[in-house]
Amino acid sequence: MNLRQARTYLCILALCQAAACTIVPGQHVRQFARQSSVKMPTKENDEVILKKLNIQTINAELIIELEKNHSNFSLAPDNVANHYFDYRIGSKTVKGVPTEDEPYTQYRVGPRDILNITVWDHPELTIPAGQFRSAEAAGNVVGEDGTFFYPYVGIVQAAGRTVEEIREELTRRLSKYIEFVQLDVRVAAYRSQRVYVVGEVTQPGIQLVKDIPLTVLEAINNAGGVNHEADLRNITLTRDKKTYSINLLNLYEGGDITQNVLLQHGDVLNVPDSALNKVFVLGETNFRVLGGAGMGRSRSLVMHKARMTLTEALSEAGGLDQETSDAARIFVFRGGLGKPEIYHLDAKSPDALLLADRFPLQPRDVIYVDRAEGIRWNQIIGQIQPTINLLNAFDGALRVQPFLKQ
Repeated sequence: MNLRQARTYLCILALCQAAACTIVPGQHVRQFARQSSVKMPTKENDEVILKKLNIQTINAELIIELEKNHSNFSLAPDNVANHYFDYRIGSKTVKGVPTEDEPYTQYRVGPRDILNITVWDHPELTIPAGQFRSAEAAGNVVGEDGTFFYPYVGIVQAAGRTVEEIREELTRRLSKYIEFVQLDVRVAAYRSQRVYVVGEVTQPGIQLVKDIPLTVLEAINNAGGVNHEADLRNITLTRDKKTYSINLLNLYEGGDITQNVLLQHGDVLNVPDSALNKVFVLGETNFRVLGGAGMGRSRSLVMHKARMTLTEALSEAGGLDQETSDAARIFVFRGGLGKPEIYHLDAKSPDALLLADRFPLQPRDVIYVDRAEGIRWNQIIGQIQPTINLLNAFDGALRVQPFLKQ
């Protein structure tokens, strides 16, 4: 076999390898594939098994089946976005709101509260508040033991009681020394009961519980409202060593007032971010970004309010690249809650995007737009071209061309 024949043989061998897709750069899904190429852990009958996933076609029949399942709707209590937060971080929140042991009636005084007591016609029993003394400075501070001292009366138990109950006791005990006692008791400073609002709010911090009941909605409004990154579905309320999950989006958009929980002393209200509510768009899209490593097409999209359709995701990623993408091979890879699935959309005809607009995405879905076959062929030629050039650098006598004259 001479060199020319050997060179021809090597070129044919390289092309055969390319046809077998062994040297094609990048990622692509096998043509006409009906199952995943790798096994995935999936749960069946409460047991985790390894199996290849069937690729489901996004068509009208699939859309009808998805819309029959109420949990696929945005405000459904069993929507994946309502459970994915706990699934990813490993928390064990109680789905739903805490039950009230007894309805709120009136504010009950606690330690460190300051009471302002006024006895009419007896200024010696009233510490006046004036220009240089605030009502807080002139009041009676409830001690850590829940009591305070008052002249002629002595020690008065205040913690756990309403101002009306304290007024009745002071009136009864002062009546031994004063005729027709007329007095008033007010809370000059609320300092005993606190709740903590943290997370994605404008002004996180401590909020005091006062005579007006403090609800979740009021606490968030007092904190300046939520930030743009807030996950309204998975607000957590920690109380008495239990953590509850509050869906504020159901309150805002669904009118579910049971989510507007009445807060108590020691409650911790956390508004998490929506970092887990993302979808990823990879492959041949028109999205371009310049970075330290060059240009890239991939993009992560935050699902605000945890809802987004396939058409919305493709649109926000810049749409399909009309020169390099294969619109017939758009895939959605899903692994939420340990139940992986693969979906395929044939969008050769643009009206298929109507179906995609009724296909709801879930957190952490991966959308992949495959590359056209012709583009892959050009990549193959680009890869084997250096080998062909190397072979062409030799003549029939196996001498390198720059030394032929010797």
